[in-house]
Amino acid sequence: MGQYTYGPVRSRRLGLSLGLDIVPMKTCSFDCVYCQLGGGHRPLIERREYVPSEEVLRQAGEEIRSSGEPDFVTLGGSGEPTLNTAFGDIARKIAAAYSLPVALLTNGSLLWMPEVREACRHMDLVIPSLDACDEETFKAINRPHPSLNLAKIIDGLSQLRETFEGLIWLEVFLIKGINDSDRHCLAFKKLIERIRPDKVHLNTAVRPPAEPSVRVPSRERMEQICDILGPKAEIITPRHKNAGPGANISGEDIINILRRRPCTAREIAETCGTTENEVAEKLHNMVSDEKIVEITGEGESFFKIP
Repeated sequence: MGQYTYGPVRSRRLGLSLGLDIVPMKTCSFDCVYCQLGGGHRPLIERREYVPSEEVLRQAGEEIRSSGEPDFVTLGGSGEPTLNTAFGDIARKIAAAYSLPVALLTNGSLLWMPEVREACRHMDLVIPSLDACDEETFKAINRPHPSLNLAKIIDGLSQLRETFEGLIWLEVFLIKGINDSDRHCLAFKKLIERIRPDKVHLNTAVRPPAEPSVRVPSRERMEQICDILGPKAEIITPRHKNAGPGANISGEDIINILRRRPCTAREIAETCGTTENEVAEKLHNMVSDEKIVEITGEGESFFKIP
């Protein structure tokens, strides 16, 4: 796992995914209330080559050769990847060198820019998010850069569908009492009909969010929303899979994983190909040494860097 690579990890949607971090931590056009990286950072929309592309490609190649071919190489990670002007070129070179499919995880905020949509043509799959159906909710949930508005973002998503030949899986992040009412759901349905994604993924807080006031809709409510949105909609949930025995994991390995996001012992074990028991012992010692902290969210313990 290098400075710009993450995994390969077992993804809820993408199978075995090698993540590429192509912007610095919390470099994003939003400051979402549910962000697992914490809140309070200043949103920005300045596009430039934030990290050295050749080094990203070199580290990706090392991971692919040492770990085996993943199901996807995924541009995402610690911020908004489309802020990096080289994201399309990185995807093109990965596909050319390794014949692997490339996915883009994006908040969709910059798709109104023709150059961003053009760069998306090098992707096999784009997973944009849409968390609001009106301007008030958009500002409340996503806390965007002042130059952004929901109408601009919807236009960008719609225009992407007109030109993009790959798959689009639209993610809707649901927050109880904020965007999960019947009124919101019917408005979402109209926007989805306009955007025409191949799938609609309903998500909610799994890891501790930036704002503790973020509440999770019940499973029953999410199923109701799924029915309202129609046959393309599905609820995505974490995989629960026992990790098998593997190589010893070091404290440095754990720190490198937690730099990206809070994780459970199970997720760390799956990432490193080792047992959950071995990871749990390491985590206990690191908490005692105050190298990491343990927090509880939605019935599971998560670990993060203080």
